[in-house]
Amino acid sequence: MPYAIMSSGGKDSTLALDRARRNSLEVHYLVNIYEGSTNRVRFHGVRHELILKQAECLGLKPITRYTTPDDFEQAFASALDELTERGVEGVIFGNIHLSDVRSWYEDRVREAGFEHVEPIWGDPPIELAWESVERGYQLVVVSVDSNQGARDLLGREFDADLVTELGCTEDLDPCGELGEYHTFVYDGPEFKYPVKFRSGETVEFEGHRFLDLLPSDV
Repeated sequence: MPYAIMSSGGKDSTLALDRARRNSLEVHYLVNIYEGSTNRVRFHGVRHELILKQAECLGLKPITRYTTPDDFEQAFASALDELTERGVEGVIFGNIHLSDVRSWYEDRVREAGFEHVEPIWGDPPIELAWESVERGYQLVVVSVDSNQGARDLLGREFDADLVTELGCTEDLDPCGELGEYHTFVYDGPEFKYPVKFRSGETVEFEGHRFLDLLPSDV
């Protein structure tokens, strides 16, 4: 039976997908919900077009919905309805330790009749950060909270040097689970080929800084 991964395009959901596939789950779909007013993933700032391209590179069929902060739950329920129609068995998430976030999704997923899967739940964040690097994933920091410890990481590649810095920075979740930073994964062992993009402008909005990634054919 097929499974779906709920993804924002970042490292945690990608690592959850990686582990799920290594555990022999047949993941066929990528679910993404984005802001209808901007066509970007909320908090990440990644364009919807790049999420579609990432799904293609991962060999997944995209199930996407656009929303506003006020109707996210309806958009999520609509995506679950489509997964039901497609015969999906369960939904995979990349939550790590935020119990309230996990519970919100788990309640709705189970109520809709799906298995709820959390492959990286409860693991130490610094170990997960290292696992992303050691597995060979290539990713870039695309947004940062200007008021937290990762504010200077925007635009950097997520490599061993960066993870070492994360592990040494006080008051910072190494995986950015508290919103300190977000990433976009563009290549790695689960990718058939890399997502092609180029870096655009840096934008500041509501206390956050975003690196605009633009789809590219070269």
